Amino acid sequence: MAISRIIPVSERHSPQKTQTDRSRQSPATKNADGNDIELTDELIKAAMPRPRPVQLTKQQRWQAEQQQAIRDPEQLLELLQLNGPEHKSLLNSAKKAAKSFPLRVPLAFAQRMHPGDINDPLLRQVLPLGGELEQHDGYSSDPVSDADALVAPGVLHKYSGRALLTLSPACGVHCRYCFRREFPYADNQPSGAQLDTTLAWLSENKDVQEVILSGGDPLMLSDDKLSEFVEALEDIRHIRRIRIHTRQPIVLPSRVDDSLLDWLGDTHLQTVVVLHCNHANEIDDEVYAAMDDLRSSGTMLLNQSVLLRDVNDNVDSLCELSEAQFEGSTLPYYLNMLDKVTGSAHLEVEEQRAIEIVDGMRSRLPGFLVPRLVRDVPGYSSKTLIR
Repeated sequence: MAISRIIPVSERHSPQKTQTDRSRQSPATKNADGNDIELTDELIKAAMPRPRPVQLTKQQRWQAEQQQAIRDPEQLLELLQLNGPEHKSLLNSAKKAAKSFPLRVPLAFAQRMHPGDINDPLLRQVLPLGGELEQHDGYSSDPVSDADALVAPGVLHKYSGRALLTLSPACGVHCRYCFRREFPYADNQPSGAQLDTTLAWLSENKDVQEVILSGGDPLMLSDDKLSEFVEALEDIRHIRRIRIHTRQPIVLPSRVDDSLLDWLGDTHLQTVVVLHCNHANEIDDEVYAAMDDLRSSGTMLLNQSVLLRDVNDNVDSLCELSEAQFEGSTLPYYLNMLDKVTGSAHLEVEEQRAIEIVDGMRSRLPGFLVPRLVRDVPGYSSKTLIR
């Protein structure tokens, strides 16, 4: 139906206009029976041409999804149908805990959680809980002594031949067990003038052959910045390899876009991507596609997990995780004991229980699918192997 000029209801009932005026300005509109139709604002809106949906590039998509991440505990619990009266205390404690360490979870990750299940293993990793506000002996803001390992802005040098860079202070998801939740990122981002100092240190220390890109999550940065940084590393002749520690391809698989794959495939440095995935339910078809794309760029894929109470602290869950990873051409690397950061005591698994779990895995899986059980002990020359 063509509409040449439609006067909204608000104008047609204006006391300044006569019936004659209205009839001249608004064409007669009738239904199939020949009766007049009241042109309400709703009908006018429905008749207007709708804008065509904007097609986002893959790069624009992951950035938009990241901006739309859930930050309100009430929104997350409502999405998961955990918003009844019986969940009021849960919401209240989540809001309190989120004040000290905010909630952030991409919708793509939240949609893999099971509605109505307060014990969902993915939800337990990201939902703030009142227990985080309790104080426990042996827990601190820097459980792995990162501060003692800082040798230049954003450069941690703990182990021979390797240096870790905190490229980004941000993460796509806020894991409640994050051991760098209180790290002083403002003073330790290798960018601007600090970047020159960082590159100078790497150039001078010729024993460093591998650079670990970490954070935060390095894949929170744009590919322009990442490729520029990697090009600078390529000019340092003794650096042979970059290792990228990231959770982004798991929680936000759209992050693996063409521009990321381009610079990964173009660099002459050996590339290793260490994913961070704790439970098989985190892996869906989009995650598998991201894994395939990363492999196609010539990148080696490994996975490290954290052993977490009521998330993956049983043989079945970790065997399923190893099998799921291998379907994506990813090998298990480390199973980390919890780093005792303040606020994470409710997620700790005792070491003897951890040993029993890994022994159980070894009895059911080939050796290459059994991760090494390790702990990060400050001052040691490497990760401490437990099993």
